[in-house]
Amino acid sequence: MASSLTVVIGRVLLGLYFLIPGLMKVAGSAGTIAYMQGHGIPFAQPLMWFAAGVNIIGGLFLISGRHTKFVAYGFVVYILMVNFLLHDFWNMEGDGVAHETQNFIKNLGILAGLLVLAGSSSVRNLSLVGWWRSDRSVLTKRPDF
Repeated sequence: MASSLTVVIGRVLLGLYFLIPGLMKVAGSAGTIAYMQGHGIPFAQPLMWFAAGVNIIGGLFLISGRHTKFVAYGFVVYILMVNFLLHDFWNMEGDGVAHETQNFIKNLGILAGLLVLAGSSSVRNLSLVGWWRSDRSVLTKRPDF
């Protein structure tokens, strides 16, 4: 079984993988919206803002160890959607094929890490009560001061 330090480091790195691009979506929203529109995504602007929010909030939740199992599974769905809607290398020609194939495969690796994290995390009830406390403190019934 993996040490808790290894799991924490992996969880934080996965959280950063979503947090930083979420912040970049906010900073460069026009470019992200144009990229989505270029792939024929309807309602690109509201979906981009939704994706940015999910990336930022979900990334922060992973980093801080809040609702880890739920967030990890949510990001699995997110990655599948991104892969099939935005990294559709099978619909491309030329130089973009290799780049999008690499992004697609890289995302499968991230997805694998999220599945391992979700599988090694305990289930936590979804509730607004104590949402700020870490999964560890809630699941072990210890106060989080």
